[in-house]
Amino acid sequence: MLRIIPLLLCFVATLANAAPKQLTAVYEATRNGQPFATVTETFRQENGKYRIESITEGLGAYALFGQRRLLSEGEVTGEGLKPKHFEQHQGDNAKKTIVADFNWATKTLSMKVKGAVTTAPLEKGTQDITSLAYQFMFVQPAGDELVLPVTTGKRLKTYRYKVADRGLPLEIGAGKFKTLHLVDTDPSGDEREMWLGNESQHIPVRLSSRDDSGGKIEQTLTSLHVE
Repeated sequence: MLRIIPLLLCFVATLANAAPKQLTAVYEATRNGQPFATVTETFRQENGKYRIESITEGLGAYALFGQRRLLSEGEVTGEGLKPKHFEQHQGDNAKKTIVADFNWATKTLSMKVKGAVTTAPLEKGTQDITSLAYQFMFVQPAGDELVLPVTTGKRLKTYRYKVADRGLPLEIGAGKFKTLHLVDTDPSGDEREMWLGNESQHIPVRLSSRDDSGGKIEQTLTSLHVE
């Protein structure tokens, strides 16, 4: 055991050192091809801890909804990101605040919506909707399928993606990328897709899904700054 512990610590350090200490990504968000928001995300890691903040600023009439802010905090481990706390805020409306806490000791996920708390069993590898995108900086899909429990803060759901392509070229506002293309296999109608930049820390350079009204929502990288 004494021999194993240093090896594990070394592996954790290797993962952390391979990923950037700080990263800022800016995205354009569109609905059916029309821009409606700018999304700015910041990832930081230090001393085995991480913090991710995502801020969405609406454009035009969408600005009236207020700033949307997502926050994920937790640890960097030998298996990548291990969330401990997640928050979602919409403008100044406290009633729309969503909070999720990950108790790994008791294997319990607590989700608080409108003051009501629900719990669910916490499975190994569970991510929140913010940490999910940055987990790929540490661990990429090894096979043809990715199965991962993810919480939105309201509920816990198993996401299932297939690897559609491992070297798909994609040209967007931020430049030309070779991407790992993941396609959602859930028949729910969300039609989620992710294009991870192979040479850009494996963060998503494009994301696509359907909203509740069937509109196509896309989030496309416009700039990336890595430290």
